[in-house]
Amino acid sequence: MIKEFKEFAIKGNVVDLAVGVVVGSAFGKIVTSLVNDIIMPLIGALTGGINFKDLNIVIKAAHGHVSAVTLNYGSFIQNIVDFLIVSFSIFLFIQLIGKFKLEKKSEAKELEDPKISEEALLLKEIRDLLKENKISHRDI
Repeated sequence: MIKEFKEFAIKGNVVDLAVGVVVGSAFGKIVTSLVNDIIMPLIGALTGGINFKDLNIVIKAAHGHVSAVTLNYGSFIQNIVDFLIVSFSIFLFIQLIGKFKLEKKSEAKELEDPKISEEALLLKEIRDLLKENKISHRDI
């Protein structure tokens, strides 16, 4: 069982997945900071100084040492903006990767085109001339 686990853990897909998770986590933090610290304050300034984090509906008011029960729709709006930015960024990244893959495929096709040797070209010319009856096999 340990041997199978080592084989599984060493496979390239698992390592790629681990790298993807770490990079994705860091990317998520950057996008969250972008939304919370730059985009939402700008939107708040455009909408009259509204801080979206503070938008809520009080369902049950605070009473004594019991805190209020609120519906925090401002945080929800902020998370939607965060999601849209992350998904659009991932979409652009996938498009960029797709373009690189297409370029690599076209380069691979160019490399796969067989080069015809001079002898083969000469033989093809002789064959074509024989077909056209411009020369006879005795002339060769």
